[in-house]
Formats: sequence, C-alpha cells, structure tokens
Amino acid sequence: MKIIVLIKITLALLFFLCLLDMPYGYFQLVRFLALVGFGFLAYKANEEDKSEQVFIYIALALLFQPFYKIALGREIWNMVDVVVGVALLASILLDKKRIN
Repeated sequence: MKIIVLIKITLALLFFLCLLDMPYGYFQLVRFLALVGFGFLAYKANEEDKSEQVFIYIALALLFQPFYKIALGREIWNMVDVVVGVALLASILLDKKRIN
C-alpha cells in the first residue's frame, strides 16, 4: 500500500474518531499527527508538481497545527473533521480512477 494512501486513511479515521467523546489529549495528538501528515502530503505533492494540492495540504496543516489553537467550537470542529475525512477518502478514489 502506498504511504500516501496509508496516511490519508489514517488521518481520516483519526478525524472520524474525533466525533466521539475522547479525552483532550487525543485531540492534541490528532492535531500533531495531522500537522505531520499534511506536511508530508504537501511535500509529496510538491515533488509531483501539484501546486494546488500543496496549497491545500499546507492550509490543512496550519488549520490543525497544535501550537496555536484555533478556537472554532466543538460543533464546527466536528463538521471540519467530517469534511476533511471524507475529502481525504474521496481523494484516494479519485486518484485510483485517474490511474485506471
């Protein structure tokens, strides 16, 4: 399995688990892993000259970064988690369709 697909699936699952009643430490861990994961995805997209994806991944890395908390409220963060998780999974399917 390609590392990019594994990162996208892992991040999506982590975001979906944020919908449950988890301890605060879990959310901090997710924010750190999202920063690292989106940073890596941005790096790989840059290697493939996909500048629009680089911009999107950097924006997501900044949104989820753990150093300066962006206070959106629980309901909005839940919506962001679902949208980003679904988009990550959809991007896997779209990439597979482009290859075939």
